[in-house]
Amino acid sequence: GTFLFFIFFLSFFIILFLTTEIMKNDMGEQRGHLKAKEMNGTWELRHFYPNQITPLGFNRSTPTTRPVPPRSPPKCVQMERHVIRPPPISPPPDMLPLKDGKTHAIQRVVWMKIFSYLPHQELCVCMQVCKTWNRWCCDKNLWKKIDLNRCTSITPLMLSGIIRRQPQTLDLSWTNISKKQLSWLINRLPALRMLKLSGCSWAAVSALCTSTCPLLRTLDIQWVEGLKDAQMRDLLSPPQTTGQLDTRSKLRNVEDLRLAGLDITDTSLRLISRQMPFLSRLDLSYCNHINDQSVNLLTAAGTTTRDSLTEINLSVCNRVTDHSLTFFKRCGSICQIDLRFCKQVTKTACERFIAEMSVSVPFRLTEEKLLQKTS
Repeated sequence: GTFLFFIFFLSFFIILFLTTEIMKNDMGEQRGHLKAKEMNGTWELRHFYPNQITPLGFNRSTPTTRPVPPRSPPKCVQMERHVIRPPPISPPPDMLPLKDGKTHAIQRVVWMKIFSYLPHQELCVCMQVCKTWNRWCCDKNLWKKIDLNRCTSITPLMLSGIIRRQPQTLDLSWTNISKKQLSWLINRLPALRMLKLSGCSWAAVSALCTSTCPLLRTLDIQWVEGLKDAQMRDLLSPPQTTGQLDTRSKLRNVEDLRLAGLDITDTSLRLISRQMPFLSRLDLSYCNHINDQSVNLLTAAGTTTRDSLTEINLSVCNRVTDHSLTFFKRCGSICQIDLRFCKQVTKTACERFIAEMSVSVPFRLTEEKLLQKTS
């Protein structure tokens, strides 16, 4: 019995000794691991605590491991994303720095004169030369007009470039631009004065119905698919503002309106005559519903268009007749009347109009049924 007790006692001490040594080794490895993390600047005391009992002073939200990056959205979704307007940057340098630490002899003002003679494609090549040229060539004075006519795809990168350049004229005719893309653009182009959306869909053009539409001078919405009287009413209606109703149209400053090929009637013309007091040039060519009564409406007493219109295009309006010429005698500022290819307008009536107007305002026929005021 004494021998068995001695064996049991010895085994107990051996097991206790081995357990102690193993625990020491584990703690040493753990300290070494924490020491290494501390040396790398990433030591976290939260390592000692489960998530449920993390002290208030520690960051609860930061995961211990890097999360798996989200999957990229499909390409069609990326096309609908829009860039955020870049933050303001410091003024561009006046001199071009060289590799030897010196500066080029030609100053920025002279370089800008040279760049002004280059087409936009060559400006884009110059922007790749260096950072200084990149900033100089992106000056808005070099990009007053941006033409993307018939561009097959409008991408977020294009939107970013347009916003950065702040053009005064933007041509997006016959493109697939979406309403969201156009809304982002017009909200970030306060200096935009001419916008061309010919051939686009009404779904995209309806972005102009927002109260943040820039004060355009020229609007080209020819051949816009789905644009009729109801859509024109939405386009010309005053914006709803908080607390009060602004009775002025968002397009009240438009001087040049191009509506060729639209399925509009006199209902739209009444809105135009009321909401566009500065309208000077009006294009109604290929509008099948325009007739003599339409001309009478635009030139009636009390309408702003009677005094403001200087040019009107009624070519290929087959319902317009010789009688419309008598209405144009009311317009004191009219300088050009385009009646080409109007089947019911005769050359005789045009010559009679010239003869009757010659006493006050001389006109001439530059082409058949194209009446222009002589200087």
